[in-house]
Amino acid sequence: MPVADINGSQCHYRSDGDPHLPCVVLSNSLGTDLSMWDAQAEALAPHFHVLRYDTRGHGASASPPGPYSMQILGQDVVALLDHLQIAQAHFCGLSMGGVTGQWLGINAPQRLLKLVLANTAGRVGTQEGWSNRAQAVRQDGLDAIAAGAAERWFTPEFIAARPATVAAMLGRLRDQNAEGYAACCDALAISDLRGTIHVIAAPTLIIAGKDDPVTTVADAMQMQQAIFHADVATIDASHLSNIEAELAFTGLLLDFLRAG
Repeated sequence: MPVADINGSQCHYRSDGDPHLPCVVLSNSLGTDLSMWDAQAEALAPHFHVLRYDTRGHGASASPPGPYSMQILGQDVVALLDHLQIAQAHFCGLSMGGVTGQWLGINAPQRLLKLVLANTAGRVGTQEGWSNRAQAVRQDGLDAIAAGAAERWFTPEFIAARPATVAAMLGRLRDQNAEGYAACCDALAISDLRGTIHVIAAPTLIIAGKDDPVTTVADAMQMQQAIFHADVATIDASHLSNIEAELAFTGLLLDFLRAG
């Protein structure tokens, strides 16, 4: 289990594929870990050096005391690339990972080749909503959050058809560090990149789930209008679209990253 001591924390990561190939970094959503990318990593590894990591406060990465911010989460990525001596990489982030990707596009453009922003927005949710969730998790733990997560993450049809997959994802959510999860909620509460994403210069693909109640197709279109070199693709899925629509998502990712 490789762990990098970076940016005042410990970051758990996994590397697949040939390190001499172009690198693609995969960044997890809130309440998940790097295993959410298993299907995409397998498909990408013959063509890329695939680097996955657990966002601080998640998985096997450390959960140092907060406060966290998107700047800290973005600097973690830059520090991990530095640690592994990777000058530039493609980046694909979903939800919170997509906010991290936007931060990198704004603040570390020289490190990016192409950028994929999945099921995310320049402003995800509201400050009050995130602050309330952080407070609830600190008081009552993650069980209460997990109880309603399936309906936010997946469509009713997927929940009925793939109960084992849904149960496994909820189990991972319950296993997260409650304070680390809450600190990431704090970071999302104060993050609003809508006024600055227009400076993103990397070629960008925005993936939206048609049934996503958290980050909508309208959110994707707003990002596309702000980012000059951006295209939008919609797929039949809810919020964790890379899991619910695995083949469609992976196909879009491969086609975009391999083009040109």
